[in-house]
Amino acid sequence: MQERLTQLYETASVHDLVEIGILALAIFVALRLLGKTRGAGLVRGLGLIVVALFLVAQVVVVSFDLTVLGGVLDYLLTIVLVGLLVIFQPELRRGLMMLGRYRVWRLFGHDPQHPVADKLADAAAALSRECVGALIAIEREMSLSTYVHTGEPVDAEVSPPLLRAVFAKRSPLHDGAVVLCSGRIAAAACQLPLSQPPETPGVHMGMRHRAALGLSEETDAVLLVVSEETGRISVAVGGRLEPVPREGLAQRLASLLRDREQRPEGKKAPTDVRKAA
Repeated sequence: MQERLTQLYETASVHDLVEIGILALAIFVALRLLGKTRGAGLVRGLGLIVVALFLVAQVVVVSFDLTVLGGVLDYLLTIVLVGLLVIFQPELRRGLMMLGRYRVWRLFGHDPQHPVADKLADAAAALSRECVGALIAIEREMSLSTYVHTGEPVDAEVSPPLLRAVFAKRSPLHDGAVVLCSGRIAAAACQLPLSQPPETPGVHMGMRHRAALGLSEETDAVLLVVSEETGRISVAVGGRLEPVPREGLAQRLASLLRDREQRPEGKKAPTDVRKAA
């Protein structure tokens, strides 16, 4: 057996070493991919056991020239790998989702998604369907700490259920605005400055929309507004209020939060907000 191993070592070429390196890298990437998922310890343990048993079996097959047993082991290895894929499908799915969030993939294409934007869009869509009014101020470069102090401190992660609970009609915090700082909900029931009422005859603008315009005129914050009367979703930034459809809200918020897009100042709100509440 020792002679067989020595002969195998002496006959190993650069091609064989490259193949071994690629396989080792693939195993390392797979373990890293599953490193932060639930059940990662079990996956690693079973994976190492399977690899160890396979290597031992291959050494025995090569040492004693057991070709039939080698063929059987190859089929068994394929079955085991397929079984592991089926058993740990949820963990593999979560690992692939985590892999897709790495910044390196942005080099191959623009990803319009944004974690906070997606959650805000989900919450706004749910509030819009229920015609529940909402006002959310998202901090960018200019600090909103002055307005945070006017409300009730929250300091929580952004989540659609939490935002829906805050703006529920019977919630004590539904009046006022929710302010987000550094991607977290800093406070609720905050008071924002009001913009001047529109001078155009027949154009009505509710308090939430006036507050959104008022803060967007004084800061670079992004304001998300849901009309209680119509359920219409609007975004205010740079002193301008624009209605945004539900299906395009996540992409619009992502572009504003990621690229820090600046809107032209001094423009009046469009007349399509006349029914906003």
